[in-house]
Amino acid sequence: MRVAIFGSGAVGGYFGGRLAQVAQTDRPGISNLEVIFIARGEQLAALRSTGLRVESIVGDFTLGPQLTSDQPARVGQVDAILVCVKAWQVPEAATAMLPLVGPDTAVVYLGNGVDAPAQLGAVLGSEHILGGLCRISARLVAPGYIRHTGIQPYVALGELTTRPGGMGDASQRVQALCDLLAAAGVQVAQPPDMLAAMWEKFAFICATSSVGAVTRAPFGILRSLPECRQMMEQAVREVVAVGRKRSVQLQDDLVARILALIDSLPPETMASMQRDILEGRPSELGAQTGAVVRMGLESGTPTPLHEILYTSLLPQELAARGEL
Repeated sequence: MRVAIFGSGAVGGYFGGRLAQVAQTDRPGISNLEVIFIARGEQLAALRSTGLRVESIVGDFTLGPQLTSDQPARVGQVDAILVCVKAWQVPEAATAMLPLVGPDTAVVYLGNGVDAPAQLGAVLGSEHILGGLCRISARLVAPGYIRHTGIQPYVALGELTTRPGGMGDASQRVQALCDLLAAAGVQVAQPPDMLAAMWEKFAFICATSSVGAVTRAPFGILRSLPECRQMMEQAVREVVAVGRKRSVQLQDDLVARILALIDSLPPETMASMQRDILEGRPSELGAQTGAVVRMGLESGTPTPLHEILYTSLLPQELAARGEL
């Protein structure tokens, strides 16, 4: 099985690295696994020359030089693609990965937001697209060097549409990927409602990212200050309202579960969008906070807090992109 990791930063590097570990062993049931990292710039050079170093709360590991390319056409068709670019890079990535996609290739986006499946499907064909999400707190310390500091690595996968040939055929590709990730030591799940699971993560990440970026505070402070906690709760409730207006089946206890998750994480935790904004880099503001505002307007659902958060963060976002 050939698996391409499209986007080999912190998330793609971690999960791709764990899969590459499996490819180098004789695990029962795992054979002929080939992992190809699609990368660019300094990360490409590091993976090719020195390999990958990962410091992780579930075990450090290093890998020698990896099979890596910045030209998908030279890689050719693969069985599965794990897409791990930033949300605002998905449309461009979809076009770039066309040479990797064959008749039976499965494509799954593991990043943030809920727009990626439609964006990928518009270019690659919706029959190739799986729903997916991951949970991990990791960052790229230097080219080829990833530090995983929090959250048990977790991936959920599921079908969003029925492929020609029946649901049974479609489920087999989900199971095959889940088996590989489980063999790599990743906690995996197949939610009965993949769309709802993606929106649950969306509600969590939008609240923590935008409130964290505005306050410039980590989770420990956000959850302990009553004013900040109330703001996060309101942010979650707005996302839930928008999702339900779009016919997403979100459970009544979702707000409580998200707050409990925030309470369980290390106090120094920050969302990736928050870190990008604080460090002056382009971020997923448009795909997270901005997307809630956009979908709220489209569905007639009020999102007053997200409108304030988006407007407050927009000048810095535009400056980071050289547009201001």
